[in-house]
Amino acid sequence: MSEHRRKPPQPQGGGRAAARRGQSGSASGRRAAPRGATGSPSDSYGSEPHEGEERPYGGRAEARRAAQRSGGSRRRAAEPGRGGRRAALGGRAADPGKKRLIDYPRAGRFGWRRWVPSWKLVSALSLAFFGSLVAIAGVGYAMVSVPKVAETATAQNNVYYWADGSEMVSTGGETNRQIINLSQIPKEMQYAVVSQENKTFYTDSGIDPKGIARAMFNMARGGDTQGGSTITQQYVKNAMLDDQSQTVTRKFKELFVSIKVGASLPKDEIMAGYLNSAYYGRNAYGIQAAARAYFNKDAIDLNPGECAFLSAMLKGATYYDPAGATSIDPVNATPEKNKKRAQVQMQDTLDKMVELDHLDATTRAKYPSLPKVKNPRSNTALSGQTGYLVDLVNAYLVNNSDKTGITERKLREGGLSIHTTFDKKKVAALEKAVKKVKKANIDPKKRPDKDTHVQFGGASVDPATGAIVAIYGGKDATQHFTNNADVTGAQVGSTFKPFVLAAAMKWGVRDPDLGEVQAQDERTVVSPKSLYSGKNKYKIENYDGSVWHDEDGKEWLQVNDGDESRGTPPDYKIDLREAMQFSVNSAFVQLGMDVGLDKVKEAAVESGILESSLAGASFPSFSIGTSDPSAIRMAGSYATFAASGKQRSPYSVTKVTSKDGPIYTHEDETEQVFTSQVADNVTDVLKTVVEAGTGTNAQLPGRDVAGKTGTTDDNKSAWFVGYTPQLSTAISMFRYPDDETIKNRTFLKMYGTGGQDSIHGASFPSEIWQAYMSEALKGQPVKRFPKPEPIGEVVNEEESASPSPSASETEEESPTPTPTPTKTKRNTPTASPPTQTCDSWWGCDTTGGNGNGNGGETGGPGESPSPSPSTSESGIEETGGNGNGGNGNGGLFGGDST
Repeated sequence: MSEHRRKPPQPQGGGRAAARRGQSGSASGRRAAPRGATGSPSDSYGSEPHEGEERPYGGRAEARRAAQRSGGSRRRAAEPGRGGRRAALGGRAADPGKKRLIDYPRAGRFGWRRWVPSWKLVSALSLAFFGSLVAIAGVGYAMVSVPKVAETATAQNNVYYWADGSEMVSTGGETNRQIINLSQIPKEMQYAVVSQENKTFYTDSGIDPKGIARAMFNMARGGDTQGGSTITQQYVKNAMLDDQSQTVTRKFKELFVSIKVGASLPKDEIMAGYLNSAYYGRNAYGIQAAARAYFNKDAIDLNPGECAFLSAMLKGATYYDPAGATSIDPVNATPEKNKKRAQVQMQDTLDKMVELDHLDATTRAKYPSLPKVKNPRSNTALSGQTGYLVDLVNAYLVNNSDKTGITERKLREGGLSIHTTFDKKKVAALEKAVKKVKKANIDPKKRPDKDTHVQFGGASVDPATGAIVAIYGGKDATQHFTNNADVTGAQVGSTFKPFVLAAAMKWGVRDPDLGEVQAQDERTVVSPKSLYSGKNKYKIENYDGSVWHDEDGKEWLQVNDGDESRGTPPDYKIDLREAMQFSVNSAFVQLGMDVGLDKVKEAAVESGILESSLAGASFPSFSIGTSDPSAIRMAGSYATFAASGKQRSPYSVTKVTSKDGPIYTHEDETEQVFTSQVADNVTDVLKTVVEAGTGTNAQLPGRDVAGKTGTTDDNKSAWFVGYTPQLSTAISMFRYPDDETIKNRTFLKMYGTGGQDSIHGASFPSEIWQAYMSEALKGQPVKRFPKPEPIGEVVNEEESASPSPSASETEEESPTPTPTPTKTKRNTPTASPPTQTCDSWWGCDTTGGNGNGNGGETGGPGESPSPSPSTSESGIEETGGNGNGGNGNGGLFGGDST
């Protein structure tokens, strides 16, 4: 029977589509033409079938669907009149066409199924992918070689140059590793690193897939990469000195090398390679050099405690060396913090060694504390001030590696020519000035309880560039390891007051009649003639006239130097120039409250003080120097005033080159943080301090000098910071034990030091400043400070008591109207309570408690200092605050330095 069975003839018209057209035609009053009547080839889709032929579909829509189901092949029969018959669309008779190599999108599937790959395709692609990886891995494995430790045992010196181009010192590569056999390395050292770093070292393949994946993920996110976690990977990383870039290519290379090392070298050889190539700090590469650097002994003689200690150094000597690394990180790398970290790490390592049966408990119990380590700086080329200069430069380069392109590792590898800003003659002059004053006045044998542990620090900055031209870091860099120019923790006292005055002249005091929000916008810029109370034990108020209370509800009674008031009774009002001239605490503490301590802080930061060195910004005493910036930063911030408000961050490197050419060149970055009107008025007020105030010892005959003295609570530190148009210099003095064996070291009082009742910025610091600046400026032309333009209004002026200004002054400065009652009340003396505990920093506690603020370095009750001579008799100024002097936040290049 024929497969093409005949069917009854279909109605004329070509199916439902034609029927619809017919209905449409009827509705319009016309009859639709029968399908095929037009003679169009398309009409044949709905034409009457030929004799013996089956009509497979009823319309074009069905024909299209059939064509898709059959793979899209559709052939048309010969046109009528050409003698052929049309082939059926779709159906078994359709030509399936040629097969595709990759059937995707999939034929014969519809909708989302067309896009789902077949299992055959997935399998084929997977095999191709993994086959490619195997091929790449094979090529990579064949191309890398096993590193040799001996080839990595080289390090070149870095050459440092003075500002005039002459060579200062060649150093950096003086300690190379000395390769020793595994038999010369104590078993305890091997077990220490295995216990702490890689417990499965003797059984693993040498790589850590998780660690590699973690590093790749971090690189993809743009974050820091994490090194390989196995000893084998660390050894490979140490040995690949030719490529220390943190890239995917380098990581893959390191992976292939690690695999090859793990497969081709015995574990003992890998262990020896790792311990001989690792960096332990102090320029010591390898265990033998480390044993010499820390304990001055051979590696074979190390005991288990020393081995555990050295394994801690592998985590990063910057934060584990007990000597500290304050030049790199003055906040977190102090000797005290490093000792704590090293102690914890060492004890943890010993415990793990016992846990893994690498050490017996009896032997472990013999090492409860850190071993005694030797002097961290034995290179005599770095003695005197040279070591401090090199430390400062290295810290600048590493902490600014995003600009300089020099990492700590690159610096250790050496081969760099580093040109510094240091003036050889000025460095010598500063050291000479310190030694002269110290020799003439400090005698530990004569006054062992007063003159021991006396230290000085100093720094000198060029206001025109920000270049650090000289520093004094201590008596000798090979004996005293903290750079006193960069970080000490010594509070600056009243040398902070110029920032209060600058804030008052830049933003102004707030209107006491307005709410806190509105008062931020409604301010009055102050004139140096503005009047404030100089009364001793003055009750400090908020800007709106309400009495300030601490969190415990206690009032603040500000004490002046000598426990005396300054000014004319009964209101003791003095203008700000006189208050600065004689360093009257009460006036500047209240001025700071009126301006807002947030603005005082902002002015200090804008001038160049690191925010990380500022402390106690929520207490009134913040305005009189509870913070501990470094000498470099104090000199740099005062240089901003000397440069008429132009701020330039202190820097110590002009350029760095290598055999391959230039690496880094310093570019000047200047910001106008204060208008010249503000900065020049601050300078004019500070000139009064030197001409006829507490800083007369700093006078330089024939030259303009501006400066400020500073002394802190309990006489624990004293400062003088001053400048001429060409040079800004800061000098600090304090007592702090160098002996690291002393527990809980803290700043000591200086009452009686140098044979004086107490030490002030007006004494030894200003003498050193004057001696150094006289020599440093010798031969340089005399320059004058710019004449300041009048600024601001006279606030708190009383019409009946106001001094009569000159005619020109009256025209230039219009006094504000009579103060509001709140202002008047603020400057009215308040009777002191009958029972008080007062100190010159935190004020008085009217309830007999611990005073305002923290009451002292240890947080205990405030102590009242011994009475000092009055200002009018001795020219000395107040004692300032205490607080914790060991913060160490004020380094030049630590924390958030730029």
